[in-house]
Amino acid sequence: MSTLKQTTELYSATYSNILSSHRSLLFSSPSTSEETPGMLKKHALSIDHYFQSCFESSNIGPKMDFIRNPYAIIALGGYGRSEQCIHSDVDLLFLFQKHVPTAADELIREIIYPLWDLKIEVGYATRSVDECVSMARGDYEILTSILDARFICGISSVFIKLRDQIRRKIVKRNSQKIMKWLIERNIKRHQNFGDSTFLLQPNLKEGQGGLRDYHTLRWIATIKYDLQHTRDLEFQGVMSHLEYNELMAALSFIWNVRNKLHLLTKRKCDQLYFEHQRPVAESMGFSDEKGQSAVEKFLGELHFHMAFIKNQLQLFLYEFGYGKRGKWRQSARKIGETPGIKLFKERLNFDSPETILNDPEMLIKIFEVSARLKMPLSREAERLVREFNYLVDDSFRESLIVRNLFEKILILPVPTFNVLEQMLNTGFLASLIPEYKNIINRIQYDAYHLYPVDRHLLKTVYTLKMFGETGNSEQDGLCARLYRGLKRKKILLLAALLHDIGKGQEGRHSLAGAEISGTVLKRMGYNPREIDLVSFLIENHLLLIKIATRRDINDEETAIACARQIKDGKRLIMLYLLTVADSCATGPKAWNSWTSSLLRDFFLKVLGIIEKGEFATTSVVNRITRKRNAVLTAGQGLEVEDVLRIFDQMSPRYVLYTEAEDIITHILLYNRLPGKPFVLNVVHDAELNSRTVTICAIDRPGLFSKIAGVFTLNNINILDVQVNTWKNDIAMDIFRVEPPPEQLFEDERWQRVENNLKAVLAGEMDLQAEMSQKTVTGKRETAVLSIRPNRVAVDNNGSSFYTIIEVFSYDFKGLLYSVTDAISQLGLNITVAKIATKVDQVVDVFYVCDETGSKVDEPAAVDQIKKEILAILPAQTNE
Repeated sequence: MSTLKQTTELYSATYSNILSSHRSLLFSSPSTSEETPGMLKKHALSIDHYFQSCFESSNIGPKMDFIRNPYAIIALGGYGRSEQCIHSDVDLLFLFQKHVPTAADELIREIIYPLWDLKIEVGYATRSVDECVSMARGDYEILTSILDARFICGISSVFIKLRDQIRRKIVKRNSQKIMKWLIERNIKRHQNFGDSTFLLQPNLKEGQGGLRDYHTLRWIATIKYDLQHTRDLEFQGVMSHLEYNELMAALSFIWNVRNKLHLLTKRKCDQLYFEHQRPVAESMGFSDEKGQSAVEKFLGELHFHMAFIKNQLQLFLYEFGYGKRGKWRQSARKIGETPGIKLFKERLNFDSPETILNDPEMLIKIFEVSARLKMPLSREAERLVREFNYLVDDSFRESLIVRNLFEKILILPVPTFNVLEQMLNTGFLASLIPEYKNIINRIQYDAYHLYPVDRHLLKTVYTLKMFGETGNSEQDGLCARLYRGLKRKKILLLAALLHDIGKGQEGRHSLAGAEISGTVLKRMGYNPREIDLVSFLIENHLLLIKIATRRDINDEETAIACARQIKDGKRLIMLYLLTVADSCATGPKAWNSWTSSLLRDFFLKVLGIIEKGEFATTSVVNRITRKRNAVLTAGQGLEVEDVLRIFDQMSPRYVLYTEAEDIITHILLYNRLPGKPFVLNVVHDAELNSRTVTICAIDRPGLFSKIAGVFTLNNINILDVQVNTWKNDIAMDIFRVEPPPEQLFEDERWQRVENNLKAVLAGEMDLQAEMSQKTVTGKRETAVLSIRPNRVAVDNNGSSFYTIIEVFSYDFKGLLYSVTDAISQLGLNITVAKIATKVDQVVDVFYVCDETGSKVDEPAAVDQIKKEILAILPAQTNE
């Protein structure tokens, strides 16, 4: 017993030393990923040594019938593969040749319990060989764990017998069924955990491109080739020497990240949460540079390695015919139109490497054939493209033939796969356009962008081309009509491919991108007119979306200013299509029905001004007269005298920008107001999935901020506000809001809003105190991803009548209430509010005037606005 105790104490000391050495690598000097496989194997070997020592010194082992019923201790899972991260589970199998003896429980207590005392997670099973085979036949989870099994100690013949029976009785007889199960399980796992090759908080193990994809590839290769070691992937011809080395580099990097994550959290952890990213990045030697943070560089490299694993699994599965119906032709078929390229097993390949050496333009011709025939490149073709990319020199890039082929690739309809993505993955796109190298795997570290910059650009091109294929929704229908009507689609697609190429450069990325695109297109031989148009689209690709979400688009002046800047209807159409595609490709948080509606309405308004020349030529008096007549005509039984009396109390701006039917609704609300503090009306908009809440009340200081506070208190997110004050001091405030949570009880929620607002206006509820005691949830509350300073901008040029205040900040409970209350305390009246959440930062925009109805343009007053609003923003660096 003393010997076993000494073994346990020795392993405890060894385990402490391993933890200590890992921590020193984490916190002292940056560790390299090349060291990681050796560290994982060393950790597994230290555990092996513990079990081997226990086996030798066991007090229970000799009591079992070891001669008649020999047993072995077997490592499973990551421990079986000798890929043991520091806090990963230790999975074991106590394997008996004939049956599990009653003394096995005592053996477990003797060997496993001391590890549990050390807080090591150990999972074990005690089974006979026959039981293992029977269970593995019915449960493929058990089977995969045995495929990774490794002998530790005991009688090796028991382990060999298990492996032999598993292969002979299960694997050989059911290989197709097992592989189908593995692939289907992989698909479900990807659906649950997402694509880790671009997620900002990737799952290192279960996400697509994670370690489980590597395990799946290894298991399927083991079934087909009886793999014993990972190196056999190269020896069996599954991968080339270069691909195997790249695989090991990718695995080493991910294992390194995972190990550091375990050490930081002091437990097993596979989800790379935001709070752990900077310490892991810095421990791996990444540092902040101008234009890119350490975390962005770290995530870029992580995504690069995970994308490689993802692509290797996809290529491996395709080459073995997964997803293919029927049989492939066993002979290669020549591509008549393009000599030197052949089709085999529905994949394109070169006739030989000499084909490329004799004609380097074959490098782009194979991608043009791929786009035209809708057939992807084979693994061998991709290898050859990578190896011969050095042939892409300036003369290649300046070739008219190359340019024409590239344009065909851009313009051809979208196949089931993205040809441009193949060009990116093989490095050809960056060889053709060297400026692309600066954005490959460049992470945009916010929850706004789903993809790295390079893949976002390809996604934008793909989205544009899909406009030509679809047109189901109203938005898609408009985009489809506009896209199909374009005569120069290549200009728009080139702009889409290059619109963010200036990311990472100093200054505005749109300006840098316009300059870089000019260099690229000039080198490719485009004429100055084409270059100017592409540069214009890139420089202004954020213009429409910023105006639509941050400015009062009901104000004709806004649309006129935009029309004067764009000038040409065809340019506007291209810019609109690029804006929609860019927003869709950014991610669902950047594009929704509300944003879509704002952008579409603003685009049509600007297009009308450009095409018809309607530069406010109709007098305001005539327009108000027509609006009054329209209200009288559709008066819904209202007395003419009442309508005229109330109409005279309305402000000109309200009349100009409010539809006649809405004016009638507001008159009816006004007639219900006498004797009440306010009247509230809610209208559902199913198409936009929003609510229009109109509140008619006697105007008073801070009314808007109080309403905003009550909405916040009830978890209702405001999208847009029109604040209207009539001449008789009646406030007619119109809020566009998201549906409240728990829509089943929506009526009760609006009743609570009404009751809360009554109490606040009557002085019976302290709004600030209520919000400080209540946890408010909602979509505007987001994780802080990067530290951007709070900023308040005051614009006196964007409107002729109002000062525009833009507030950039991180969201917090009651932000909108606090900002509007601060504006009210400054003696300013809010007429329009635009609530634009950039996901990682809120942008609240307010059109204000002082108590006399004038703009606030005195420098001292402007400084005071900035000072007072910054004072109530959450603690960040302020600008």
